[in-house]
Order: sequence, then C-alpha cells, then structure tokens
Amino acid sequence: MVATAPPVVDSPVYEPFEGRTPMTTVEDEALTTAWAAWHADREAALRHPHGWLSVTALHWLDGTPRAFPGVPGEWSTTGTAARGSGGAEHTLAEAASTLLDGEDGIKVEVLRRTGRYGLRVRDPRSPDLAAFTGVPAFEVRPRWVVDAEFEAFDQPRPIVVGAARDGLEHRFQALGHARFVLAGESQRLLVHESGDQVQVLFHDATNGTTTAPWRTLFADRPAGDRLRLDFNRAVNLPSAFTPYGTCPVPPQGNVVTVPVEAGERRYR
Repeated sequence: MVATAPPVVDSPVYEPFEGRTPMTTVEDEALTTAWAAWHADREAALRHPHGWLSVTALHWLDGTPRAFPGVPGEWSTTGTAARGSGGAEHTLAEAASTLLDGEDGIKVEVLRRTGRYGLRVRDPRSPDLAAFTGVPAFEVRPRWVVDAEFEAFDQPRPIVVGAARDGLEHRFQALGHARFVLAGESQRLLVHESGDQVQVLFHDATNGTTTAPWRTLFADRPAGDRLRLDFNRAVNLPSAFTPYGTCPVPPQGNVVTVPVEAGERRYR
C-alpha cells in the first residue's frame, strides 16, 4: 500500500451535526480505517506516470496544422474532429477524451471541451510528478458524515456550469437537492449524476486559504429519500494540481455556509 500523508489536526470544535445518528467507537475506527485505504488509493492514482501530475501542456487546435513538443506529427482540427499526422481523424463526443502514444514515453490526450479540440501532454518525467509527496488532509471526524434528505426532481434537469478555464462550460444532469444541517445551519446542495454515483461540487469559507478554490465529493446514489455525504472524502479537482485542468465549477448557490474543515486541504 502507498504510504499516506498524515492527516492534519486543525479543526475547531462544532456542535454535533443534525441528520446523523452518532457513531460508536468501533464505527469511528472503521471510518478512519476505510478513509486511510481510500486516501492511499487516491494518492496512488496521482502518482501514476500518466496521471494529473504528469500533465505538462494543453494545446488548443485550430485549422492550421502545427507541431507540438513530444507530440508526433502535426495536428489541427476540422471543427468536428481532431486531425493528426497522416490525416488520421479523431471524432469525440463533448467532454470525451482518448489517450495516444507520444514520443519518449509521453501520452497524448486528445480531448473535446465546449466544442473545441485540444491536446494534453502527459509526461512521466514531469517536475510536478517528481515533487509529489502526498495530498494534505484534515483529520477524519465522524461528524462530517451527513445523512441528508434527498429531494429528487421528477425528471433529471440539465444544468450548465463554468470551468476552471475561461470560455469553457460543462453540462450535467441534476438529480435533486441534498438538505441537511451543519453546526445548526441549514444547507441545500444541488446533486448531479456522475456515472453510477452522484457528485456534489461546492464552495465553503475555507476556499483559497486552507483548501482549494472549490472541491467536490462523490457518493453512492440515494437510497429513497436519504443520501449519505462524507465530507471527509471531499477532494481537490485536477485543476488544483495542474494549470491545464478544465474542471467544472460548482453550480450557482452550491455553498456550504460553515467552514468545511474536512477532506483534502489545499495542495499548493
């Protein structure tokens, strides 16, 4: 197992959160053990030779064929496809990407964002990857596990949010709202679909100081009208690790009104 960065103990005392039955000591220990394994997997993924810390460039394509360092041949776009050396075309759905072999162990990610095609270079010799020593995190605390009331929409609703890079946007299917209470304050967050899970993008008062500008967490799909959110597993998006991320920002109003001193801390 990959060694984890020790959790940082730096959290004020809050009153117990409503909406969750207090855990026993055994359950507390199980929560911490499960989190440690999850965190180790998280850091192992970031250490992958072609993971987010390996990204060294993002090139947007236009109609003029151009060469880029580490990328074989010349690349351009027809508007509906990315065109590589030899005229090979790559047609992608919106928000999709595919990995191709580059030069000297580099992987070239062909991507499409908001109708634009680009190339992201993933180099296993990246200085950011070499310097990585782990992701700092707050101490795991049971009070950050919340059993929220889930208010489902009659039908999923399409939403559009901005991105870490200007001019881009992301589209999701919103499923409903999670309602819960933290430190005596009512919270309401929009929940959207993410594969076989759900996702919550959120802001809170720690953003930009002890945490990234925004964070996200994933959860199992709601069981009826209940949705368990574990803020101990709130994570930084790729844009917190690399300037070449195109990550979505939280929907308007997805703000937790108390400082969420749980989950991953600011990376740098």
